[in-house]
Amino acid sequence: MSHALVVDDSRAMRAILSKQLKSLGFDVLEAEHGEQALERIASAPSMPVLALVDWNMPRMNGIEFIKAVRNRRDLDKMRLMMVTTETELSQVKTALEAGANEYMMKPFTPDALLSKLNTMGLP
Repeated sequence: MSHALVVDDSRAMRAILSKQLKSLGFDVLEAEHGEQALERIASAPSMPVLALVDWNMPRMNGIEFIKAVRNRRDLDKMRLMMVTTETELSQVKTALEAGANEYMMKPFTPDALLSKLNTMGLP
């Protein structure tokens, strides 16, 4: 089973995303911020193939997390999707330049999530 990581400071959003990913067959890990996400990756039984990442979080935000992942060779195959309320085109550009593979704005539908995952070659 493939592992996915949901990184969001909102417990409700983590629950929503986790439920949708589990319904698609992923084993899901959760983290409240980027630092905790890196800890979860380090202790995971296998590297997550996917991380859904919020932009605005305490301690380490989504952009910082994406850059940290992209600076590690052992994580270079992980697919990263920014899932956020940030809607400015400049922010989409910033996320993609930082290393995100996709960008999805909240709120979203389960079909929109599935479409983005399919675009990335998942599940």
